[in-house]
Amino acid sequence: MHASWFEDYGPAAEVLKVGERETPEPGAGEVRVHVKASGVNPSDVKKRAGQQPALDDGWVIPHSDGAGVIDAVGRGVPSARIGERVWVYQAQYQRRFGTAAQYVCLPSSRAVRLPDRASFEVGACMGIPAMTAHRCVLADGTVAGQTVLVTGGAGRVGHYAIQWAKWAGARVVATAGSEASAGHALAAGADAVVNYRTGDVAAAVLEATDGARIDRVIDVEFGANLETTLKLITTGGVIATYASLREPEPRLPFYRMMRADIMLRCVLVYAMPEQAKRLAAADITRFLDEGRLLHRVAETYALADIANAHEAVESGKVQGCVVVQLP
Repeated sequence: MHASWFEDYGPAAEVLKVGERETPEPGAGEVRVHVKASGVNPSDVKKRAGQQPALDDGWVIPHSDGAGVIDAVGRGVPSARIGERVWVYQAQYQRRFGTAAQYVCLPSSRAVRLPDRASFEVGACMGIPAMTAHRCVLADGTVAGQTVLVTGGAGRVGHYAIQWAKWAGARVVATAGSEASAGHALAAGADAVVNYRTGDVAAAVLEATDGARIDRVIDVEFGANLETTLKLITTGGVIATYASLREPEPRLPFYRMMRADIMLRCVLVYAMPEQAKRLAAADITRFLDEGRLLHRVAETYALADIANAHEAVESGKVQGCVVVQLP
């Protein structure tokens, strides 16, 4: 099979190889997916760079998300699954072989039916972005009638977080760094968008909510945004965060947060309870069936250009999903 892999950590252009590897066979409880599109996420490029070691047992085919067609099943998996269009997640979590290859074998439960109306490129964006957003918005009780702030509303996760929050009945304010990004957030359903690059963000958010404080914050930059968040969040509010790149080890004003009875939820798809994963997968598939999700596939690359795809994600300039198409 045609595949990409790395044998050492380092810059994408130096360590990612493209060539032929042996086609895998599914084990018990597994399906083999003929991959059509492979999603590139920040966790994928961090693994390749060595920030999340993954080479203990040998060379690695990167990427956890993808989409394609099941073409073989292992013992215990119904043969009726052969020919099924699927989106997959966690293909390369605690496993060496991910979706940057023509074929991937993984547990049957990690291959979820992909409705016919959804493209493979869209399917490759469902794992980390859509499931993370689902968990952030819905893990801690209803948001119906509440006010939700989504920081980075045009980003991979923020784009879906806006949609989940609106579906659940919330009023949504998003932040964005440009007019174009604001347009994407509004298209996703945000009721108001605040430019985080200009002026007093907290004051602008409160103006957008007519003074109402925020019940739940879905945060892309926890440490850097914490001071602003604490100016906005209501007593008993929830901060659900999935990244803190600018301040990877933020200091917490514990007593200030305690006096406000604030709940902090840190979200990582891989660590989500299995029940939460099943609920997210079911909602995603239902919404794909009904055509109710808006998607942002920002850039697509051929497998031969996978290094460029990794560099695009690392640049931080691409806010939508980045997808590698398999031959």
